[in-house]
Amino acid sequence: MNRALLWCFFLSASLLLSSCKTQRYHQVSNGQYYQVDTTIVADSSILAYYAPYKEQLEMEMNRVIGFAAQELPRGRGAQSLLGNFFADALLWKGKQLDPEVHASFATKGGIRADLRAGDITVGNIFEIMPFENALTILTLSGGDMLRWAEYMATTGGQPVSGIQLVIEDKKVKELLIQGKPVDLAATYKLATYDYLANGGDYVSCFDNPIARSDYPQRIRETLMEYVTSRTTQGKNIQAQLDGRVQIIR
Repeated sequence: MNRALLWCFFLSASLLLSSCKTQRYHQVSNGQYYQVDTTIVADSSILAYYAPYKEQLEMEMNRVIGFAAQELPRGRGAQSLLGNFFADALLWKGKQLDPEVHASFATKGGIRADLRAGDITVGNIFEIMPFENALTILTLSGGDMLRWAEYMATTGGQPVSGIQLVIEDKKVKELLIQGKPVDLAATYKLATYDYLANGGDYVSCFDNPIARSDYPQRIRETLMEYVTSRTTQGKNIQAQLDGRVQIIR
């Protein structure tokens, strides 16, 4: 073996051995605890920097867009006043985007605040729906609509519009869509939002829709548009428990 080959052999061997060797690193960390309380003096330069943005944001959040003639609370029951309002707004917008939309669907857990009686502000709508969820319209088979109803039956009802659902022993006793019994051979269009269409809140009946249309409009924008539309028509916001979801005890 000549000297050049011998040198290459030893170089390769040393590189191989060094690459197989476990590298050990020592991590040293330390920190200091700073207590934040009323004794901390605000930095006036920071306050001055964001004050214009804070003022602009507060003006928008306090902007009045409508009037609630009654308090609309959430609820964990089969229906709630706020849930019905919420679902009605979804159906209203869904029909604007696609006149063939039959029904709408939300979940109780997605509605995060009650609506007090009186002026409705932009901030109120953000409190009700703080998430970035956007509108989705699903085309579903009659079988999927029935499975959707079964989901609602096992969860004690959810906010809906355009249907009548009767639940007994956590099972579907009756499902009417636009006043007619569900037809397993038919197709239906459902307005909801992307989070639920993607399987959020354990909704598994939307896994294989016939068609799906996603829209950029946020759900809170839909709610604000619905309130503003009614205000323009001289109407206040109100709701009633109309029996759209009933549980037989």
